Amino acid sequence: MNLPQPPHLTHFDADGQAHMVDVGDKAETRRVAVASGRILMQPATFAMVRDGSAKKGDVIGIARIAAIQGSKRTSELIPLCHPIPLTRVAAEFDLDEPASAVRCTVTAETVGRTGVEMEALTAVSVALLTIYDMCKAVDRGMRIEDVQLMEKRGGKSGHWVAPGQSSAGG
Repeated sequence: MNLPQPPHLTHFDADGQAHMVDVGDKAETRRVAVASGRILMQPATFAMVRDGSAKKGDVIGIARIAAIQGSKRTSELIPLCHPIPLTRVAAEFDLDEPASAVRCTVTAETVGRTGVEMEALTAVSVALLTIYDMCKAVDRGMRIEDVQLMEKRGGKSGHWVAPGQSSAGG
């Protein structure tokens, strides 16, 4: 009886030692990743963010810059990530007034030998942490949740969309 082989973790060698994956033989292709997450807050905090009246300034504008900066620093933060040349990073913010929440969605792109999933996820995380940092003086109970990969395109594994999501196109 031939049972399917379980997937293996690529960041470990045959002896179980951590290593940086060799991508030297992989083809350079256009690679795109979309990640998202949200931060929930008190309604008064949400109003400050929405209205741009937070004491530290334009929370969403600063979070957008933080997302881009975070994506570019991913390989410095995640030990086995390759430094990659990003060709595009876009951070979008959606305000959900009924939930008093801000959703951040980041699209990261490159032409290279490895994907940009970690860059997109890091960008979302840094953006949401920046919102927390800028608003913590008035709301320490904010909660970051649902940080996840929504879609990836390119490379050997092709196109993947998170269950329950529709493709972002592109």
